[in-house]
Amino acid sequence: MPVSIDNFESGELPDGPSVPEQVVTYLYTHQAQAFTRSEIAAALDESPNTVGTALSRLKERGLVRHKGEYWAITDDLERVNEAYDLHTITRRLDAEDGGVDPEEWDAVAPDQTHPSDSETDQ
Repeated sequence: MPVSIDNFESGELPDGPSVPEQVVTYLYTHQAQAFTRSEIAAALDESPNTVGTALSRLKERGLVRHKGEYWAITDDLERVNEAYDLHTITRRLDAEDGGVDPEEWDAVAPDQTHPSDSETDQ
């Protein structure tokens, strides 16, 4: 969702769930279905490339499944629950100690784009 340039410049940015959180929540609440990257992106009102990156990373962590063009939540729901618990604890700890400095993070981030950014979506 776009933000005004004034909010961007002042740092007053929305603080909602991340795209990976939204993807897991969406797929978890629709466990009986599988979706294309575009369908998930449209449902979340997010960029297909951003959703694609999130899906690839979630797949590496064993939280989603992928066949052809379709994505679904893992059938190991205990793994999803454990990841949610870890995420909740990490958020609490970040709130207590200030979390990760985005500028420090960007300084050491890889220069290469994520492989899912080159995927084409039908």
